Formats: sequence, structure tokens, C-alpha cells
Amino acid sequence: MGRNFENRKNSIFKTADQKSKLYSKYGKQLYVVAKSGVADPDVNVPLRSLVEKAKRDQVPAHVIEKAIEKARGAGGEDFVSARYEGFGPGGSLVIVDCLTDNNTRTISEIRNCFTKSGSKLGATGSVALWFDHLAILSFKGDNEEQVLDSLLGADVNIDEIESKDGKLTLFAPPSEFYKAKTALLQAFPGTELEVQEISFLPQTSKTLGAEDLLMFQKLISMLNECDDVQDIYHNIDLPS
Repeated sequence: MGRNFENRKNSIFKTADQKSKLYSKYGKQLYVVAKSGVADPDVNVPLRSLVEKAKRDQVPAHVIEKAIEKARGAGGEDFVSARYEGFGPGGSLVIVDCLTDNNTRTISEIRNCFTKSGSKLGATGSVALWFDHLAILSFKGDNEEQVLDSLLGADVNIDEIESKDGKLTLFAPPSEFYKAKTALLQAFPGTELEVQEISFLPQTSKTLGAEDLLMFQKLISMLNECDDVQDIYHNIDLPS
């Protein structure tokens, strides 16, 4: 699992490649999380976690504040989550997470990306079954046993803990994300989380030949151009 996590960190294409896309992505996510709960990071734990993540990705304070302030107003956009799964070039597996206010537009754009790259959309669950959906927390440290004991003592369900190169990485069910994060920071004050996310990790990775790799990169590039796309997960080992 650890190796797959490293591959994901190092190789995944994200919508954050361009600043404007990054700001748009976080603006939409912050709005949705704030709108669905209390528009106050001090009270809304998921919102506070997202604000912290946005700051780490160097999203300006005014972008964060504008999205939260917008959520405090009446009306506004009605975004919903949408997930698409498909089969890319060379047997690649792709999951695309979106936030959309128009499902018809979004599915049309996503289908177009797959079609023009010789790929094919699949049914819900047809690709996700080859991935592990996990909460991931990674930070500097090497006392694996102490961390694990602390989390188990706080009744946190941990799937796995990995120690590598002076870092510890915790893998837990998505539903345990905030509980695990809270317990960890309470047990070890001052811990700086280098990774804190809920992600899809491929159970096995795949290397593509030159021709398939070009088409795969075309698919991912096109998906990244879609405004509604938030995150893309895949099982391909990309060249460094």
C-alpha cells in the first residue's frame, strides 16, 4: 500500500497545475462544505480542515474568505458531487471526482474526454473496486508503536501504519478521518501533517507503453481542463 501511495503523490495529475484552476477548485469546495454546515471554520471541523489544506497549497486568504462569505448568504449555487469511472488507454483505470451544478453538462464533458482519447466510461463501481478508498495522514516521526497505541486508545479504527524515511503514514477508513486527525493532534501536539486527505489508492499499478502513455496523458490533460473536475485518481506509474 505504501508504494502505491508514493506513486499517487508523485505521479497524479491534479487540477492544481495552474493557479487559477487551483483557486477555482478550492473556492468551490470551500463553498460547498461551508454551505452544507456552519460557515465558520472554528465550529465546522471539515471546513477547518479544508481551509488548512488550502493554505498549505498557498491559496490566498481572500479566496478562502470570499468562498466562506458567499456560503453565508442566501441562495447561491447548488453544487452536488459526481463521480465517474472509466477505462483509459492500455488498460488504465481512472476515477474522476467532480462538483457540478449541471449534471448534463458535466457528464457530456467527461464523456467527450474519454471518447477523444480512445477511452471508455464505465458503470459506477466498475473501476473503484480496484482501488482502496482511504483516509491518509502522513507526518514526520518514527515511533510507530507509540502512535498506534495512542490512536487505538482513542478508539480510532486504523487499517495500517507505515514507517518510511523518517515519516509515518496512517491509513484508515474514510469515516475515521476527522476522528483520527483529532486524536493524533491531541496525543502529539505540534505535529505537522504533511498529508491529510481522503483518497483512492490503486491496489496495483501499471506501466504503459509509449503510444498508450501519450493517449493517457491526453485524457488526463483534457479532464484537467474541465472546470467541474476536482480530483483524478489512476493506477498508472508515470515516468519521473
